[in-house]
Amino acid sequence: MEECLTRSCPCLRSLWDRIFKSEKVNEGLERKGSNGDLRTVSSEQDLEQRYKPLEESAIYVALWAFEARDSDELSFDAGDRFRVVRREGDWWTAAKLDASGRVLATGVVPNNFLGRAESITSQPWFFGQMNRIECLSHLLTDQNKDGAFLVRVSETDNVGHVLSVKVKNKAKHFKIYHSENEFYVEESCSFSSLLDLIQHYQGHPLASVNKLGKPCVRRKPKQQDLSHTTVDMWELPKEDFTLENKLGNGYFADVYRGKWKNQTNVAIKILKNNDSLNQKTFQMEVEVLKQLRHNHLISLFAICTSSTPYYIITEYMEKGNLLELLRSPEGNALDLEILTNMAYQVADGMTYLEDHNSIHRDLAARNVLVSEGYLCKVADFGLARIIKDPIYLSNETKIPYKWTAPEAMELGIFSNKSDVWSFGILLYEIYSFGAIPYSGVGNKGVLKEIKNGYRMPAPSKCPPFIYEIMQSCWSKQPEDRPDFKRLKSELHECINRVT
Repeated sequence: MEECLTRSCPCLRSLWDRIFKSEKVNEGLERKGSNGDLRTVSSEQDLEQRYKPLEESAIYVALWAFEARDSDELSFDAGDRFRVVRREGDWWTAAKLDASGRVLATGVVPNNFLGRAESITSQPWFFGQMNRIECLSHLLTDQNKDGAFLVRVSETDNVGHVLSVKVKNKAKHFKIYHSENEFYVEESCSFSSLLDLIQHYQGHPLASVNKLGKPCVRRKPKQQDLSHTTVDMWELPKEDFTLENKLGNGYFADVYRGKWKNQTNVAIKILKNNDSLNQKTFQMEVEVLKQLRHNHLISLFAICTSSTPYYIITEYMEKGNLLELLRSPEGNALDLEILTNMAYQVADGMTYLEDHNSIHRDLAARNVLVSEGYLCKVADFGLARIIKDPIYLSNETKIPYKWTAPEAMELGIFSNKSDVWSFGILLYEIYSFGAIPYSGVGNKGVLKEIKNGYRMPAPSKCPPFIYEIMQSCWSKQPEDRPDFKRLKSELHECINRVT
């Protein structure tokens, strides 16, 4: 009887469960606490891939195709099935299976290309953790028609699952609520699982949206390493890399797009003034920096220091640096929601550095890189001290005074709070679409103006609540400035205000 009723009208499922108190596995992000309030928890389905003990019978499915880059790695197509043999960091050893379950081959595979079979992670519409801006960049492509949709886990704390749908070249977002034994978008119609909810709205209208269409087209995730064999390697031969087009040039380095072993796109920074570098110190610093991993920090792959000029190899970001993007026609068309989300992403990456006692020392829009979906990553973190400081000491005209905190300019004192000052200047760059800070003031005049109490006025299109954050970053005393954790929280609130 239950099966018949709930299949013909899924909305009755909640009533049935309340009457008969059926016990079901809780799959969502919120449960009722002892005081009756909803509290955020991690769902069993969301956690099972990452934390569930390894089972010999557990089957995984490939979400994307992958081409092996090393003899130990395994090539596969989307939809191929695997049994995981060993989990080790971002790379797992897995056996590829045929339709009958027989082993075809065994090798190393990237774990973020796999989802647990018969789990929510293997559903074509489930995109895992994703912020609103990345979501827009996926949904609003020409490949996706009206009704295209995805389910994501918001990067914002305590939001949980969100259903995002393309409607007339815009996106509508619906929070998926989960209380005891039920998921719902509309409280009048609840379901026992996310899968049931999605299947229902593929056949029935949702609020102002027509029926859900096809799942959003996925983009492959970027790899955090060149291959599994280079995870613990920081020195690689130059011969492995091919230079392609030049992306930019600066006083410290020229940057090229290139390829590793003619397979993987990378950014290659060719350092100038190599004589000022201590090779051993440089190698040791890079070895430490390579361990810093975060979604909003550039992945440092390797260095080449066997001969000069030295190379720094990082992941390639398609849209280049944030400053150039802001000054472009594309950047000038960005709305407040996207601008604020980019600021939030930078604060998120800097919070990670702050938590790991790492100081950037040269935070600016030119040192933030952007990829598809306006994904922002902080670059050059930790390298200013060993690469740039020797040049600054010998040629003070190269010091980025307009981004530097007064205590760093006067006394050479750098800290996370001096990075916060620089972040305030970066906010000015974002909301002025790449304007030069302290316009009309020379480098050496900046410190004098700051000591006299001058602070830049708000850019013309900057909301007052964003300008308040800028001003807090420019407090005279370092201890009066917010930390990045607080800035991240405040910018999260700002995203809600500009949406």
